[in-house]
Amino acid sequence: MANGQASNPPQEGTGDMARRLRSIFSGSIGNMVEYYDFYVYSAFSLYFAPSFFPNSNPTAQLLNTAGIFAVGFIMRPVGGWFFGAYADRRGRKSALTLSVLLMCFGSLMIAVTPGFATIGYAAPAVLMLARMLQGLSLGGEYGTSATYLSEMATKERRGFYSSFQYVTLISGQLCAILVLLLLQKLLLTPAELEAWGWRIPFVIGGGLAIIALFLRRNMAETEQFSRTAGKNLGSPLRELMKYPRQVVTVIGLTLGGTVAFYTYTTYMQKFLVNTVHLSKDDSTLVSAGALFVYMCLQPVVGWISDKIGRRPVLIAFGVLGSICTVPLLTTLSTASNAFEAFLIIIAALVIVSGYTAINAVVKAELFPTGVRALGVGLPYALTVSIFGGTAEYVALWFKEAGVEHWFYWYVSGCIAVSLVVYAVMPDTRQTSHIDRESE
Repeated sequence: MANGQASNPPQEGTGDMARRLRSIFSGSIGNMVEYYDFYVYSAFSLYFAPSFFPNSNPTAQLLNTAGIFAVGFIMRPVGGWFFGAYADRRGRKSALTLSVLLMCFGSLMIAVTPGFATIGYAAPAVLMLARMLQGLSLGGEYGTSATYLSEMATKERRGFYSSFQYVTLISGQLCAILVLLLLQKLLLTPAELEAWGWRIPFVIGGGLAIIALFLRRNMAETEQFSRTAGKNLGSPLRELMKYPRQVVTVIGLTLGGTVAFYTYTTYMQKFLVNTVHLSKDDSTLVSAGALFVYMCLQPVVGWISDKIGRRPVLIAFGVLGSICTVPLLTTLSTASNAFEAFLIIIAALVIVSGYTAINAVVKAELFPTGVRALGVGLPYALTVSIFGGTAEYVALWFKEAGVEHWFYWYVSGCIAVSLVVYAVMPDTRQTSHIDRESE
């Protein structure tokens, strides 16, 4: 052991464990709020699209809103770079606090923006600006929160604890859908939702972000960052470029997973309405139920990765995703009822969990502390902005062109590319930089 310490490491006290769990909880809740704010746009786009893009057919309106959804992703690499570098220099806690503040501002902008009938083309322009701010925030959120949760977790349970990033990410999406269900079923008519009710969830998101801001101000900083705080590590990007293999690995392992994730979550509600021809209410119920089951799967898969390693879990996703995507989406497109659609989506999400539950910890374990947040956030955000953020747009474009089944092959091909990366990369549970620096 370094510094002549005894061979048995000191046991973590009850107070230290409580502090660790409180910090993980605060980081996770903030993550949930950020993703609620970001994805409530997708959940309610069926209702607010006519306000910003009138006099168009429904598919064209959704293409316009999907295009702005994709624009939000353009800012994610900028956010990954800015917040990643900030987190590696100023601390994970400071970066996470700043990102949730920015998300709050973007949500409130959407909530108060008048429609096309009132301010003309300025309405979609302001909507685009708000989405860019949210994209900037979320681009920084992923890398920093993945780093924070991975560094706060203990070695033996790192896969389990870091899986809560996607638990809270999915719960944010689920909360957006539950708010939609509440408004659909109990509070508003469809006409009221389209006229003004779609603004309510954005107001809620802004308020929740303020709560998350206060929670994050009380988080503890990670020990790994505290050891390097104050050290002059030079240009963040220059330091990151010393790890080209790790950067390429992050891009490759993200590509297939992010396309699959956005296909079966954010796009699925529209797919159920436009292709399966379920009602808006039924598609919302199916999406909510599927997301709940999916959320519960994440800690289970994270725990499995702590027992058998990260690489076997990723390979299982790659193989099953490459083989099963086309049959699953083809069968789903002809589903005869909501329950059948629900079962098919669950089958797909079980497969996708092999990526989502552990991708955060895998990326964090690839990099040393001084560039970890940037190394996780920037290449991930670049990949998501190119492939994940455009998945919905690509799907709708293929549908508009009359060749929707081509999209199924597109998703399968992206997963197959990532499978190659999973096959050749090391198992980060055995080679973790976090463990190496903690010894």
